[in-house]
Amino acid sequence: MGLLDAILGRSRAVPPDLDRLFGLPGAAITLNAATGLVPTGTGSVCFAGVEGGAFRRVQDDVRDLLDTGTDPGSPSYRKDTYGYTWLLLRRPADDTVSLVNDLHAVNTLLEEAGFGPQLLCSLAAFHDPEPEPGRDRALALVYLYKRGTFYPFAPLPGGVERRDNALEIEVRALLADDLRIEPELNRWFPVWGAPGLTD
Repeated sequence: MGLLDAILGRSRAVPPDLDRLFGLPGAAITLNAATGLVPTGTGSVCFAGVEGGAFRRVQDDVRDLLDTGTDPGSPSYRKDTYGYTWLLLRRPADDTVSLVNDLHAVNTLLEEAGFGPQLLCSLAAFHDPEPEPGRDRALALVYLYKRGTFYPFAPLPGGVERRDNALEIEVRALLADDLRIEPELNRWFPVWGAPGLTD
């Protein structure tokens, strides 16, 4: 960092480190032991600004890369209310390693195809397999591509846009040794309606 950057309080962007995604299987074990939350087998990658022929090529490349054909594990695409595209991946709930490999592969493919600037985040979803009445907990571990960090996002049930802040703070403390947690709470962006988290 240069002197002018230091004086103005600017910092250099952290280069993406997709290998940090490989910390998710260990984090899933820690999370389950402490909270009872288990992986759902779903994950997604969010990106912006890929349209037309470029988007069709990305879809074909992802399908070829994952070689899933038309089975239930085939990737699907959705646009959210903000216009971002989400690529939804599904694997058996007990196979977090394969899900993480898929997330890593898709991010790498998009990066190598020149879409790195459009990559926003990836997430892996968790839920409570035996919720108490009225306490259907959902959680995403969100990887911020441009920061190389993770944060927990826990939407409250019932279709309201409110978060379970207590659970998020608990998970931050629990996973401090497993994942590089995003230290700036203002970067813990809500991902309301993210595919794979609530469906």
